[in-house]
Amino acid sequence: MIWIIVILAMLASYVVQATLQGRFNKYSKVPMNGGMTGAEVAQKMLRDNGIYDVKVASIPGTLTDHYNPQTKIVNLSEEVFGGRSITAAAVAAHECGHALQHAQGYAPLRLRSALVPVVTFANNTVQWVLLLGVILINVTPSLLWLGVALFAMTTFFSLVTLPVEINASQRAVAWLSGTRITDVTTTPMAKDALKWAAYTYIIAAIGSLATLLYYIGMANSRR
Repeated sequence: MIWIIVILAMLASYVVQATLQGRFNKYSKVPMNGGMTGAEVAQKMLRDNGIYDVKVASIPGTLTDHYNPQTKIVNLSEEVFGGRSITAAAVAAHECGHALQHAQGYAPLRLRSALVPVVTFANNTVQWVLLLGVILINVTPSLLWLGVALFAMTTFFSLVTLPVEINASQRAVAWLSGTRITDVTTTPMAKDALKWAAYTYIIAAIGSLATLLYYIGMANSRR
C-alpha cells in the first residue's frame, strides 16, 4: 500500500511540475500593469513593508528563485529579475513574502531555518545509514532505526515547509492586488501560478511521508 502511495506521488509530482511550467510559460506572456520588472516589484514590496536591509539580486538558472535569510538577499532568476510579466511579478513577490516572514519573526520560517543544518546532515547521510542498517540488521539493529530517524527529520522539514510557502504566496497575492500591480484580470493569474508552485511542496511532503512509513515498516519487520 505504501509503495502505491509513493508511486502515485511520483506521478502526481510529474503532472504538477509539467502544469507549473505550463502556467509559468503562459503567464510570462502577460505583461504587468506599469511594466515593472520582477526586480522592481521586489524592491517596491520590500520598501512598502519597511524593509531596507534586504537586497535583490539576479542569479542564473530557471526556477532558482529563493530568499536567503542568512545573507538577507532575495535571489531572482534572470527571467524573473528582468521580466515584466505576471509570472515575474508573482515569483518576485512570493520570495519577498519570505523576507517579510523573516522580518516579522514568522514562527514556521524560524523553525525551518533552525532545521537546515540538521536536515543538510540528514540528507547527506541517510541513504548510507539505511543501507548499512539493512546489511547489518542482525549485528546492529539500531542502525536501521537511526536511518529512519534521519529520514524522519527530512520528512518533518517537508511538512514545516508547507505553511512557509503557502503563507508567502498569500502575502504576495494580497500585496500585488492591494498595490494594483495586478488587477481583477491578472490577480487570479498570479494566484494560479503560485498555487501550482505550492502543489509541488505538497506532493513532495506526501511522498516523503509515504517513504518514511515504508522505512518504519521495514525496520519493524526486521526486528
